[in-house]
Amino acid sequence: MVTQFKSIGEAFRSTASKFPKKTALVYLGEKYSYAKMDEFSNQVANSFYAMGVRKGDRVIIYSAHCPQWVITWLAIQKLGAVAVPVTHFYGLRDLKYIANDSGAETVFCMDTNYGYVDKMWADTKVKRVIVTGAADLLPGWKKVVGTILDKIPTGKFNLDAKIFLFNSLLKRNGSQIPESEFTGEELAEFVYTGGTTGFSKGVPISNAMLLDSFFGQRKASLGVVPMGEDIMYLGAPLNHILGQTFGFSCLMAGETLVMLPKMSLDGILDHIERYKIKTMMGTPTMYRMILEHDRIDQYSLSSLKYCICGGDTVPRELANRWLKKFGVRFYEAYGATETCGGVALTPASETNIPEGTAGKIVSWQDVLVVNHDTLEPVPPNEPGELLVSSPHMVSGYWNKPEETKLSFVQLQGKLWYRTGDIVRIDEGNWLFFVDRSGDIIKHKGYRVAASKVDNVLQEHTAVMASSTIGVNDPVVGQRIKSYVVIKDDIKGVDARELMKWCRERLAPYEVPQYIEFRDMLPKSKAGKILKRELRDEEKRKVEIASTKSE
Repeated sequence: MVTQFKSIGEAFRSTASKFPKKTALVYLGEKYSYAKMDEFSNQVANSFYAMGVRKGDRVIIYSAHCPQWVITWLAIQKLGAVAVPVTHFYGLRDLKYIANDSGAETVFCMDTNYGYVDKMWADTKVKRVIVTGAADLLPGWKKVVGTILDKIPTGKFNLDAKIFLFNSLLKRNGSQIPESEFTGEELAEFVYTGGTTGFSKGVPISNAMLLDSFFGQRKASLGVVPMGEDIMYLGAPLNHILGQTFGFSCLMAGETLVMLPKMSLDGILDHIERYKIKTMMGTPTMYRMILEHDRIDQYSLSSLKYCICGGDTVPRELANRWLKKFGVRFYEAYGATETCGGVALTPASETNIPEGTAGKIVSWQDVLVVNHDTLEPVPPNEPGELLVSSPHMVSGYWNKPEETKLSFVQLQGKLWYRTGDIVRIDEGNWLFFVDRSGDIIKHKGYRVAASKVDNVLQEHTAVMASSTIGVNDPVVGQRIKSYVVIKDDIKGVDARELMKWCRERLAPYEVPQYIEFRDMLPKSKAGKILKRELRDEEKRKVEIASTKSE
């Protein structure tokens, strides 16, 4: 392990005892000290225990960002239960599926989304629900002002023996949770990620795996932000492994985490300026939106030292614009839910960072690059599918034996996770992302990386977003088709211009044969473009055309 702690609860208690008066969390202008967060999470853990929640029990967190989210997650860890964080955008279908798949008996939710929880009592094992409001931990005067100005969303619910108010948990004289021994291998949470069958897959992650990720990740920025001095803006959701590994790495290090209830460009920029944010993390889309914001020059971002970009490949054009505008480079990261985040990070201490890298392989992960079809190792610096292993790795998906067989494999005497990503790793252990194995387009015998085409398209000043796929063709194998979203203020750009742009920057066999303009691209609840939906559209077109010809 990267750290000596055996449980997340133990690690946070240790941090809180060292920095009791230091600000742990900032939310809507309110500051919460480490002592207060420790106290609140102890009270909630005790109240959970009094309700009947025990070590190993599943607890769904179905909430937007707020201090209660963090407190509840920490309480679950102290109790030794298993958190099941899900996005608050989920509707009844997804929520009910995850409740049944995980076996959760307890749900923590916002009052604004309680309505979906109320509809699933009869079809799940849920026994109790804890409800919170966005302003529950805010001072009274802020609640009054927020209510008058209609700035605080609320939802309706009725209290009964199975429904509890979050604030009541902070006042209950619940039973003290018993002392419990941890080995580190106890489950800390299930994180649900996309599945090939249309239903998400539960990834069971242990205390040890999360702690390795938390403490290992924090080391990456030490070259520009000394330990104990960071103030981080959380630019990714806490129900996602990206948001967790960076957000909780900050809290475990005794530093300050700044959160917003929802993403607002002016809110983000105002918080960076007001709280002197040193580290921010987010996706390429978020950074692009900031650069395109028409009021960007009204804010000072001079405090920024470490800008982490993850969740997708970073177009070179975007990275160059950010550096030129703010004088701070992107530090890219690569990881997956199944690897508990970081497989490669870009250490700030490095002075010779290769162009185009997604980071350097971290010390707590083993990697192997293999031929996608044969699983034979490929020579150094050659592209192949990335496999990842670690001492505390995930061993499979929860209740998904078939999907587990597809994604986990025994090689060289140990278990590996098949990322499905095509990468190459150079002699310095720097990782270069090539493409998803499913996104390699086979055109006229060539293997074309869809991400390469998208990167070139997104360098065009008129393009906001693009997604490239292979369309089956009996003559050439697959033809290259790009779906493009044009910026709202741009007029007159057509497919001919974009194809000319591509021809000037790509090999002839890499230029898309078709470009289709869209107002938007299909995205998952985590914000990733769903290429499979675009592929399914093309398949349906072929089927319809075939039916008509008959």
